[in-house]
Amino acid sequence: MYVQLPFDDLKVNPNEKKRVAYFYDADVGNYAYGAGHPMKPHRIRMAHSLIMNYGLYKKMEIYRAKPATKQEMCQFHTDEYIDFLSRVTPDNLDLFAKEQIKFNVGDDCPVFDGLFEYCGISGGGSMEGAARLNRGKCDIAINYAGGLHHAKKSEASGFCYLNDIVLGIIELLRYHPRVLYVDIDVHHGDGVEEAFYTTDRVMTASFHKYGEFFPGTGELRDIGVGKGKHHAVNVPLRDGIDDATFKSIFEPVIGKIMEWYQPSAVVLQCGGDSLSGDKLGCFNLSMSGHANCVNYMKSFGVPLMVLGGGGYTMRNVARTWAFESGLLNNVILPSELPYNEYYEYYGPDYKLDVRPSNMYNANSPEFLNKILTNIIANLEHTQHAPSVQMNHVPRDAEDLGDEEEDTREAIDTKGGSQQARDEAIQPVNEFYDDEDKDVGERDVSVQPTKSELTAEEEKELEAMNQDE
Repeated sequence: MYVQLPFDDLKVNPNEKKRVAYFYDADVGNYAYGAGHPMKPHRIRMAHSLIMNYGLYKKMEIYRAKPATKQEMCQFHTDEYIDFLSRVTPDNLDLFAKEQIKFNVGDDCPVFDGLFEYCGISGGGSMEGAARLNRGKCDIAINYAGGLHHAKKSEASGFCYLNDIVLGIIELLRYHPRVLYVDIDVHHGDGVEEAFYTTDRVMTASFHKYGEFFPGTGELRDIGVGKGKHHAVNVPLRDGIDDATFKSIFEPVIGKIMEWYQPSAVVLQCGGDSLSGDKLGCFNLSMSGHANCVNYMKSFGVPLMVLGGGGYTMRNVARTWAFESGLLNNVILPSELPYNEYYEYYGPDYKLDVRPSNMYNANSPEFLNKILTNIIANLEHTQHAPSVQMNHVPRDAEDLGDEEEDTREAIDTKGGSQQARDEAIQPVNEFYDDEDKDVGERDVSVQPTKSELTAEEEKELEAMNQDE
């Protein structure tokens, strides 16, 4: 059943138009777990800097989501756990000795300054992304501050405090009968699987390293219970998996799930610790191998939410997330890195690439064949695309937008309100920003291809070139 697929260059269709909503909060890079801790929110700021300097902001709408409120967080987490997160600080930690043990806060999940605000940013982006998908305002939502898949109902785990993924999926379930969650982080997505283990409205599929590795869950036989039986798919992998091998297991499994389960929305967690050279991971995926999963999920044309996750070699995570943002906008970014404020991180080659190493691949074709056979046999037990009893959908909270920025005085300012500027997407035939460049400066931002221009626009472009 297992067949090794060839790994070809990634392709996009530049004529396909996707409405992409990208969520980013400038504060997220300011939070620090502490000296020596492998999790660094700064990598989200580095990825954002690359995305902006490659000119991708012209192709998508950029939002700063409202942070998730306590009430919203409690749709999944317990009240006492959220109350604890909102009150604990490094200064008053000794007052919460019992709670620290109860809620598993300490070594892996330290208490740092601004912990609750950090959780709010991560949760707000995922919930707002899901709400925009629900209302048909976008086809793809991106929130790299999200993807914290280990957090449980009432405990922190594996650097994760708030499970923004579960909150986002709960939001999607208000409108979508079936949601698929796909996880390509090197660690098992245990928090999300546990949350939906007993329901057939969410199918979870996790591709992860298994065997003496955190969190120790996610074996092949974990398939869900009760109504959720056969709706948890686990693909336990061994060290050193490469691009072609990962593609050869990922595409058949996901293809079969999409055919059988027919979800009307997909959530993809893009943890960057499955990349080659990660400080905590042990897979051997290149940037293209990781991005192939994103490209494949996008090809189904189902509303898609793309989230961050793990990833502990910052420069590689930033490169990969920027490249994947390009793919989601149907653009293959040039490998020449544009100058940005974190340029020195990308030495010595200063290229947009993460190369695989010569690590041994412990995943034999026989082992992968056994996994694939088991998974497909399990999927065939599921009722084909279960129908779901849908109830009346409660009304959405009123969307007032950025109230202060949209007062009459703010709109009268030059350039309109901040919200209006964030929502503006530059048409592909705009060239005015090149006038600001110094003579002879190279431009590595994304330029439209001829196929993206209409005949009229092509004539205009040629006329402009002749004038020059």
